[in-house]
Amino acid sequence: MSAYIAVTAAYWAFMLSDGALRMLVLLHFHTLGFSPVQLAYLFVLYEIAGMITNLSAGWIAARFGLTATLYAGLGIQVLALLALAQLDPGWAIGVSVAYVMCVQGASGVAKDLAKMSSKSAVKLLAPREGAGLFRWVAVLTGSKNAVKGVGFLLGAALLAGLGFAGAVWVMAAVLTAILLAVALAMPPGLPRGRKGAKFSEVFSDSANVNWLSAARVFLFGARDVWFVVGIPIYFYAVLSDGSEAGNRAAFFLIGSFMAVWIILYGAVQAAAPRVLRAASRDEGALIAVARGWALVLCVVPGGLAVAAWLAPQPAGWLTVVLVAGLLAFGAIFAVNSSLHSYLILAFTRDERVTMDVGFYYMANAGGRLIGTVLSGLTYQAGGLALTLGVAAVMVALSALAAGRLRPVSAG
Repeated sequence: MSAYIAVTAAYWAFMLSDGALRMLVLLHFHTLGFSPVQLAYLFVLYEIAGMITNLSAGWIAARFGLTATLYAGLGIQVLALLALAQLDPGWAIGVSVAYVMCVQGASGVAKDLAKMSSKSAVKLLAPREGAGLFRWVAVLTGSKNAVKGVGFLLGAALLAGLGFAGAVWVMAAVLTAILLAVALAMPPGLPRGRKGAKFSEVFSDSANVNWLSAARVFLFGARDVWFVVGIPIYFYAVLSDGSEAGNRAAFFLIGSFMAVWIILYGAVQAAAPRVLRAASRDEGALIAVARGWALVLCVVPGGLAVAAWLAPQPAGWLTVVLVAGLLAFGAIFAVNSSLHSYLILAFTRDERVTMDVGFYYMANAGGRLIGTVLSGLTYQAGGLALTLGVAAVMVALSALAAGRLRPVSAG
């Protein structure tokens, strides 16, 4: 339990900074006049780095130990924040984009080192009886996302209060202090690695792991296609009058919505074992409901796409519908996400946990990459209606992949 608490605390600290950094970068560069596609580019290397990191992080953790990859994730995030503080407003847009892309790439490496380490540790530390694994992974994942939601609000508040550079320096100092505290408090108990671990072991021969990873690609692509650029920029257009005071008010309101969305998402994730009655269901029954929950989710962005198509210009009624619909999307999405996070740990074996979790989160990062690129492209090409329509299609593809999962005992 003490090791689980230390891992959770480290993951919380990282995700607080990750959420704040994303909101800082998005809002700051939007006010500098970056287009939706340019804003999406800022996050592309973050997701590419996440894919590469997850593919290799499972092997690195198997070789050098989980605590090494966890500390490395926190340390790299501190360095990324320090590098971002050196950004010069006088640079040309092309130079600024390239520089921030590289810094975000380092942050993507950091995030996925921390995520893979934390999720793998749960598999090894959680009790095996009474849906204990599902409960522990749901609490870790749900609380992490609630903390990330607070990070969105924190990022918007720091940007409005301290400016871009001041906010980044404060975040770097706080995260450094937390890294030192966690390193001093971490008890023994996590695997230290094995010298014989081979990189080729990263690729799984389990059909369930591969189909679940495919479902994850489309699930997270469906979220990020509207989450990264489309909705924040739409809300900015509705809320800001272009003045400095209007921008500050818009920052707080957008940050507050994104924070509430992530916090709701995290709360429902943590409650997912109760929502799905996991204590009274076996693994086969939980596998069977994965496709159904994805199909339910598909309805929400489909309906919102129709609403956005009926109101091609920002409108008050559309904004209300979007807020309500996206909160509903967050709650249903959370159940899907939490179920996936449990199933990957249920499908893997202890000796392969870092490999399979790394591969699975590589798929997660791949979905986020696809969603990030499409977020800028679809919003610029067809506005909110196209963005939400693409999200609905991607959820449907996730449901198809989830329908191929089978109980382990069935072969």
